[in-house]
Amino acid sequence: MGEVSTIGLDIAKSVFQIHGVDVDGAVVIRRRVSRAKVSEFFAALPPCLIGIEACPTAHHWSRKLQALGHTVRLMPPNYVKAYLKRSKNDANDAAAICEAVTRPSMRFVPTKSEQQQSGLMLHRGRQLLVRQRTMLSNAIRGHLAELGIISAKGRNGTVELLELLRTRKMIAFQRSHGSASKFLLGNTQLSRQRLGSSRSVSMPGTDRVRKAGGSRKSLALARSLRPR
Repeated sequence: MGEVSTIGLDIAKSVFQIHGVDVDGAVVIRRRVSRAKVSEFFAALPPCLIGIEACPTAHHWSRKLQALGHTVRLMPPNYVKAYLKRSKNDANDAAAICEAVTRPSMRFVPTKSEQQQSGLMLHRGRQLLVRQRTMLSNAIRGHLAELGIISAKGRNGTVELLELLRTRKMIAFQRSHGSASKFLLGNTQLSRQRLGSSRSVSMPGTDRVRKAGGSRKSLALARSLRPR
């Protein structure tokens, strides 16, 4: 057996599985390494090709291993699945990754920088707030529909309901359902404040994405910002 040239790394929360082969494809390394010792393990290895599935924390480990002099390739998990033999476990997953990374037809995912991931966090956090606002609006519309109060769908219909709750026409409702109305109004106000604070956050590149408008244009712009 020769020196390790290609490694398949199956990352996890605590224990990582490593599968390494030499230039002839013979297995050189097959072992489990704890998260705390991953950097130490790869620092002792000569530069080699490392394959990792593009899953949570993959970009972090890609940057870290590249800093140690290794060549790292991230792959979509669905593309690696075709190379899995026998039952699915950490050892077999690492072997499949090791084989898949050497395929000439394999498609790879570019490693994101910390700045790019920070921008994605901002957008995904805001998408979460928008979904929560939609859920709250649907809940308010459904609760009031049970009391015979109907409004149009969408944000405009929700605004009408909220204004209706605040008017004197709803005094009887306020008396009989005061705690419920305060709860709904309070949560709506909190949701608006969170969305407002997310708009005030400024990160490099986010203004350009906002000006582009729409998720498809945002994705196209994000691709154009990738390092070459």
